[in-house]
Amino acid sequence: MIFEDLEFRNLKEKHAKEILSFLLQKQEEFDILCAYRDIDFNPSLPKHISSQFKDVIIFSLANYTLSTAHFEGEKLVFEAGFGEENFGSVVSVPIETILQISQNDTPLFINVSASIPKPKEEKPKNPFALNPRNKKLLD
Repeated sequence: MIFEDLEFRNLKEKHAKEILSFLLQKQEEFDILCAYRDIDFNPSLPKHISSQFKDVIIFSLANYTLSTAHFEGEKLVFEAGFGEENFGSVVSVPIETILQISQNDTPLFINVSASIPKPKEEKPKNPFALNPRNKKLLD
């Protein structure tokens, strides 16, 4: 399927980053829906908060949270408060895990590829075998 194709996935990731950059530049409030699996929280959230999360989580970037949002490589990073005690944490969301970007319940971006973990690049078992001139030595 096309949404499993690495080139397509990279295209969607680039598009998501461009839309996020535009929203941040304009200081427009927005929501992101993302796969929870690769999100980092620093400091880690207390168990009574993190145990409430499902496979997909939505973040609303507004006010202070929006003002702290920025990119670190291929991650969207922002500060947010969680739970009744407003426990503060820096959230790092890999852009490739963002399923949807929306504003006022209107989708601006949808990425069906984000629901599928990115395949790990296979490393060659024998770097010597990468050189075609060495093939005859291996046979």
